Order: sequence, then structure tokens, then C-alpha cells
Amino acid sequence: MIKKLLARDTAETHRVATPLELLFDLSFVVAVAQAAASLHHAVSENHAGAGLLAFCMAFFALWLPWLNFTWFSSAFDNDDTLHRIITMVQIAGVLVIAAGIPAVFEHQDYRIVVGGYVVIRLAMVTHWLRAARDNPSHKACAHRYAGGIAVMQVLWVLWLFVPPSLAVGLWVLGMLAELLVPAWAERTTATTWHPHHIAERHGLFTLIVLGESILAATLAFQKGFDSGVNLISLAAASLVIVFSVWWIYFEAPAHLHNLKKAFLWGYAHLFILGSIAALGAGLAASVDYDLHISHAPGMTVAAFTTVPLAVFFLCVWYVQDCPGKAGMRKYLLPIGSAAVLAATFGPAPIHVTAGLSLVLAVVTRLLGQAQRVEV
Repeated sequence: MIKKLLARDTAETHRVATPLELLFDLSFVVAVAQAAASLHHAVSENHAGAGLLAFCMAFFALWLPWLNFTWFSSAFDNDDTLHRIITMVQIAGVLVIAAGIPAVFEHQDYRIVVGGYVVIRLAMVTHWLRAARDNPSHKACAHRYAGGIAVMQVLWVLWLFVPPSLAVGLWVLGMLAELLVPAWAERTTATTWHPHHIAERHGLFTLIVLGESILAATLAFQKGFDSGVNLISLAAASLVIVFSVWWIYFEAPAHLHNLKKAFLWGYAHLFILGSIAALGAGLAASVDYDLHISHAPGMTVAAFTTVPLAVFFLCVWYVQDCPGKAGMRKYLLPIGSAAVLAATFGPAPIHVTAGLSLVLAVVTRLLGQAQRVEV
């Protein structure tokens, strides 16, 4: 049955993720795993710079479609037949991106990834055109979304033909233009996004990306058992780091009171989610290093755990603590970021980082509880 795609109530009670949204997220598991695994191998082969660039470009092609679909579904999801079919097309596009990620890392060939990205985004244009047709009060906003996204897809296809020397610079400009489309569209009549739903969706996606780091800890156990090398301490350190990341991220609830806050919070998750995925790759590369099958220097391998973790701490601090917290809580995570970065240059960097991360998680909780008691 096809129904009108009417705007939902921003104060709707019991607004939670739908089974279709969860399936949509599930399709990203494969794609994120491909990106993290490819980065892991690039680091171990001592191609960290090229691998990091490819990872950033591939991860952006995954994150932005997810964000736009989440934002749209928060405001307009009616779960009718047409909505499900269009979303199925988007899922197909995600799987195409996943299939093309190895070519990005191995040959700098972006054709498959761009093709999958265009499939997802043009399906998104269809979503927005439906919303424009059925919601006169949101027509201008929906048309801006649809038009902006459509124009960007033409530019991405043209980007495939630019000289390699210009590719990275033009990609950065394209990325910024993509990020400006929602801000431009919402300047008309803002969509009826639901604060609780948006926060929950980001939390669920964060858990999915954390799964890649859990996989790294599992890999340490498995390779250690298979090779006879004792990797138990590395596996334990990896688990402590992952658990601390979860703890710190979910310690403070999101308070999305207005559109500006929601935009900054949502865009910051590009770095939060990207750093978590890169962290998983770094932990997996550490396993290779301890097994003596890595070609990368020890400091490089360590940096792919400590730097993503430091970025994560800073971004979480920005969205949770920086705007309004007082006292020690406001400075805890920046201090922790500096300490984690310093651990890169010391002995047993992964194990020291694990200890620092757990201390940060515990202290964050204790300070949060103390502040709640004072209130």
C-alpha cells in the first residue's frame, strides 16, 4: 500500500528506530568492515599514508548517505511499500560501495564506489521528491535537498575524469559542498526531525562501528591460539579500549535542543565514527606487528590506535562536555587525548593506552554522577 509521505510530529512519543532502519544499518556493517580491513592491511604493509587517504574518502561515501537517510526518516518515514522499495535500492548502493572499497585501496580506482554512492543518493532524491509532493509546507526544503543532492551526483561522476593531481583537492571541495546542502535546505522550513530518534540512531550506528574493534580483539585471540604466540595481553588491552570508548560515548545523553546543535552534533559524528573504525584497523594492525608479519614501524602501528582514540576523545568532548560543562569534567577528555598521544612514544603503547582509556571512562562517570547529585 502506498500512502502519503506526511511529516511526522517532532514530539511523537515512543519514537524509536524501525526494523527497516536497523536493516539499513546492517548493510553498512559489510561496508565499514571492508574499509577497516583495507586500512588494517595498508598499515601492516607500511602504506599508511595512502591507506588513510583512501579510508577517509571511502568512509565519507558511507557516512553521509547514512546521515541523510537517518535525518529524512526521522521526519518523514511512513513505512509504506514505496518507501521500503526505495530504501532497498539504497541498501543495494551500500553493498556496491562495499564491493568497490578494495579497488580504492589497491588501485586508487573510485569508479565502483562512486557508482554505488550515486545509486544511494539518487534514491534519496526520490525520497525527498515524495516529501515535497505530499507536504506543501516543506516543499521548498525538500526541493532544495533533492536538487542539491542531484547536482552533487553529476559533479561526482565528473570528478572521476579529473587529473590525479587535482583529485584530492576537488574531493575536499565536493565533500564541503555535500555538507552545505542540508544547511542550505533547512534554511527554508526545517524538517520535523525527532531529537530522541536522531540520538538513538547515532548511538546504534556507533555500536555497529564499534563491532569492528571487537573483531580486532577477537582476531588477537584467534591468531594467538593458532600461532602459539601469547597475544592474550594485547587482546585484553583491545577489549579494554573498546569498552572504554563505549562507556565514554554513552555516559552523557545527547541534548539536541535546536537545529544548530543537531547539525554540529551530527557532523561531529563523521570524526567520531571514522575514528572508531580507524581504531579497529589500528588494533588489528597491532596483532600483525606482535606476530612479526607487519612491515610497518612500531610507532606507526601504535599511532593508528592512539591517534584515532585521541580524535574520538576530543570529538566526544566537543559534543558532550565543551558547550556547557563546568569543573574538571570540561577538561578531562582533552587531557586524556594528550596523554594517549604521548603514549605513542613510550613503551607498550597499546597497553598504556588501554589503562588511560579505562581511567578516563571511570573518572568521567564519577564526575558525571557528582554533578547530578549537586543538581
